[in-house]
Amino acid sequence: MTSPQDPPSPHATPPAGEDLGLVDALAQLSFLVQNGLAEIAGRYDLSITQTRLLGILRDREPTMNQLGRHLGLDKSSITGLVDRAQRRGLVTRTASTVDRRSFQVSITDAGRQLVEQIAAQFAERIERCVEPLSEADRTRLSRMATRIVTADAHGGGIDPRTTPR
Repeated sequence: MTSPQDPPSPHATPPAGEDLGLVDALAQLSFLVQNGLAEIAGRYDLSITQTRLLGILRDREPTMNQLGRHLGLDKSSITGLVDRAQRRGLVTRTASTVDRRSFQVSITDAGRQLVEQIAAQFAERIERCVEPLSEADRTRLSRMATRIVTADAHGGGIDPRTTPR
């Protein structure tokens, strides 16, 4: 029980009409999403970065350098990440047909099955998070998030599409 002098809980829902402000609202939304993804990934003994790797590989076969750009990691970190995933049978690495010094990474059937399970559970989690929103607000949120992510991706030379090509 709080007294009138106690500050509101940082986890409390703000009163109707009150706004957390753009920075705080997006930061807290990011924490909510990342915590949900971390919890689900942990069930499969994966880190968020390993899960992101598998998510990227669902619809593309990038080079190691392209993976580094997607994940914001340097060459040695990408090498270790791919090595660990390869030992688990989740990805394969093959010499590029364009540049023999480069390697392309692709997902295995086991990796695809795993990432599809994670994606389904993550989608359920996100659906629960947006339940309070009307369908129109969900659509608006999706479009705004897409614009932000797409602009950022294009600035980094990354193709953000998630549909197979």
